[in-house]
Amino acid sequence: MSLSFLPRPVLRRGARSVSGGERLAPVPLSDGDRRLAHMAASLLLAYPDEHAVRAAHEVRAAVGHLPQPVAGRLTGLATALTDGDLAALQAAYVATFDLKRRCTLYLSYYAAGDTRRRGAALLRFAEAYRAVGWEVTRGELPDHLGSVLELSARADGDGARIVGALLAAHRDGIEVLRQALAAESSPWVAAVEAVCLTLPPVDARTLERVAALVAEGPPAELVGLTGLPGFGADGEGGVQPWR
Repeated sequence: MSLSFLPRPVLRRGARSVSGGERLAPVPLSDGDRRLAHMAASLLLAYPDEHAVRAAHEVRAAVGHLPQPVAGRLTGLATALTDGDLAALQAAYVATFDLKRRCTLYLSYYAAGDTRRRGAALLRFAEAYRAVGWEVTRGELPDHLGSVLELSARADGDGARIVGALLAAHRDGIEVLRQALAAESSPWVAAVEAVCLTLPPVDARTLERVAALVAEGPPAELVGLTGLPGFGADGEGGVQPWR
């Protein structure tokens, strides 16, 4: 199944080495359809500028053959982006993903929070990209959900298994994000729900970690994180409530 219609490459090929509390039941998908769903979600989770709106038109035209629970969510969000007021969408995007920690798209934050472990977590993401034969461009951090989903869409064989393990390792963070977006009645919850429908079901241990994260938030330790998004030279940007 070709992904050639997709207009936004964020990754560059390198040297190849190898709603709310509702529980979503996984939907059977072929490898090609899973890759398409992940790339579509990656595009729809981008900042809603004119480029993203054009991509949303392409997504809406491409995902119709996917199983309805996945296609319906992706098509609904694509329509909201193509038909909505761009300025209002942009304001909502910033208010959601930049100002609410529970809604961050940076997956390592859920596990490592504001601690020095975040650097090691980011390194593991970067190593996974290199193992698959890709690297992040445009200055984005490698744990950004949109970038990980694009990597999942472009990887195959052993690479697909590596990215699948990466997503599985951060399944609790993705679930917290899904629940937080649902609580905010955010239109972008549809993209995260579509992704969840392509992943294995959430097991009991993951649900326990999700409950703990929702109740307590990730660990906090404002050391060694200057330069990361949300943190100024003095670290004050990280002092925000878990909300």
